[in-house]
Formats: sequence, C-alpha cells, structure tokens
Amino acid sequence: MGIEAYFAHPYHSWERGTNENWNGLLREFFPKRTDFSEISQNDVTNAYGQLNSRPRKRLGYLTPEEAFLKEWKSRVSV
Repeated sequence: MGIEAYFAHPYHSWERGTNENWNGLLREFFPKRTDFSEISQNDVTNAYGQLNSRPRKRLGYLTPEEAFLKEWKSRVSV
C-alpha cells in the first residue's frame, strides 16, 4: 500500500502519543480495574461510537468520520 510503518519501543509511551491519548479517552468509559467480562458488545459499540463522533482539534474540529469522508471524496473525484 506504500505506507511506512513505525514501531514504538516497549515502555516508551512518548513514542505512542495518539495511542496514549486514545487510551485516556477510553478510560472515561472504562475506568481502571473495570471487569471486562461484565462489559457487553453494546457498551463497547456505544463507547467507540461516541468517541468517533467527537470533533478533534487536530482534524480542524471535524469528527474522524467527517475527516475520512472528506479525504475519501477528494481522492475519488480526481
């Protein structure tokens, strides 16, 4: 696909900024020590649905879905 991949070193959280930010956002829904055997698929779907519909400063205050569709449409129409 022509995409470069980078791998972070173990225990180097500063190399995984986006991942660490996402983990923090997920903690709003699933605090530490949450027993995931008691979490339903509906709970997970609700959490990622809310997170993916949250506008991001990094995306010019678009939601991830809006940013994806905007980019996809610009590439398809070329």
